[in-house]
Amino acid sequence: MNKRKKIMGPILKYFTICLCLLVFIFPVYWMFVSSFMDNATLMAWPPQFNPFKGTIESYKKILSMPKYLVFFKNSTIVSGLTVLLCIITSIFAGYSLSRFRFFGRNFFMTSILSIQMFPIVAILISLYTFYSKLGLINTYTGLVLADTMLGLPLSIWLLKSFFDTIPTSLDESAKIDGCSRMGTLFRIIVPLLKPGLVAVGIYTFLQSWDDYLFGMIIMNRDEMRTLPVGIAQSFIGEFAHDYSGMMTLAVCASLPVILMFIFLQRYMVAGLTGGAVKG
Repeated sequence: MNKRKKIMGPILKYFTICLCLLVFIFPVYWMFVSSFMDNATLMAWPPQFNPFKGTIESYKKILSMPKYLVFFKNSTIVSGLTVLLCIITSIFAGYSLSRFRFFGRNFFMTSILSIQMFPIVAILISLYTFYSKLGLINTYTGLVLADTMLGLPLSIWLLKSFFDTIPTSLDESAKIDGCSRMGTLFRIIVPLLKPGLVAVGIYTFLQSWDDYLFGMIIMNRDEMRTLPVGIAQSFIGEFAHDYSGMMTLAVCASLPVILMFIFLQRYMVAGLTGGAVKG
C-alpha cells in the first residue's frame, strides 16, 4: 500500500502540473492558431486547432500596410526611451536611498511605492489637462514621462534592494584610492548591477509596451498610436470585428517580448532574487 502511494503521489503531482500548464498555454496557442485563419473559419464550429490548415494572408496584409509598421515604430521608441530614463533615474535614486541616511528617508521610500496603489484612471483627467496646457499631447515625450512615472516606483525599490547587497567597503576602498562618488557609482558599483538592471529593463519594457490607457489618452492621432491602442482601434468596429487580423498583429506584437524572455530570462531571475537577501 505504501509503495502504491509512493508511485501515485508523483504521478498525480506531475499530472496536475501538466494540466495547469496546458490551461495557461492554451490561450497563447489559440492566438497563434487564429492568426492563420480567416474570420469565417475562426468563428466556425467545431473550432479548428491545426495551424497548418490555415493561410498566411493575414500576415501579408499586416506586414504590407504602413500604418501597422508605424504602430511598431511608436511602441519601440516609447518603450526604449522609457527603459533608458527609468534605469538612469533608478540608479541614482536607488543608490542614494541605499547609501545615505537622511531625515524622512523611510517615509519617502514608502511614499514612492504608494504611488502604485492608486488606479491610473484616477489621474487621467488631470494628466490630460496638464499635458494639454504643456503641449505634450501627441508627443513621445509625454507618453514616455507617463510610462516612466508608472514604472519608476518598483524600479527604484528593486535597485535599492540590489544596492543593499553590495558592501559599502567597496565605496570606501574606491574613495581611499581617490575615486569620486560618481566614479565609484559608475566604475565600481553599476557593473555589479547587471542582473538588477536587466530585471528593471524587462519590467519597464513590458509595462510600457503593453500600456493602453496612457497611450489611448495621450496619443490621439493615428500616426502617433502605439500597438495596444492600434490593435484595439483597427480591428474592433461598431458592427464587425476582424478577429483574424487582431490575432495576427497580437502575435507580431508578442514576438519582441518572447525573444526578450528567451535570451534574458536568466538575468531577470537573478535580478529579481539577487536583492532579496541582504549581506
